[in-house]
Amino acid sequence: MKVRSQAFSEGAEIPRRYTCDGENTSPPIEWAAPPAETRSFALLCNDPDAPMGTWHHWAVYDIPPRLNALPEGAGRENGAADFKQGTNDFGHVGYGGPCPPHRHGTHHYRFRLLALSIEHLQFHKQPSCKDIEHEARKHTLAEATLVGVYQR
Repeated sequence: MKVRSQAFSEGAEIPRRYTCDGENTSPPIEWAAPPAETRSFALLCNDPDAPMGTWHHWAVYDIPPRLNALPEGAGRENGAADFKQGTNDFGHVGYGGPCPPHRHGTHHYRFRLLALSIEHLQFHKQPSCKDIEHEARKHTLAEATLVGVYQR
């Protein structure tokens, strides 16, 4: 399975428009070659370089297997009905772009696509990004990662 973005390539700088210094909109993400038995996808974005530990920027889940991309801006709080989103570490539902502390060096933002063996993840309340990752890991068939960098 492969994941990529037309906005930036593997290891390249994430354009400002997708960060807190720009429009803070989610970048377009696309994927190919998932396992045949995939029933849904989850997309996670986090920053393992955050000063207080991994910072969760975005979690999308219950993405139907008929989709092979999320368009730019899909991470708006009340985005498309084709999928659900978790509460990020900024405290809101949807995408929160890269926003590392000033002069903290280069941060690596991991966009991880998980192919899942079930159609829907089950939660009793609005899940956090951590909740989504924890539950999705139980049903992961394959994983692909795209890393972009950003610093301020």
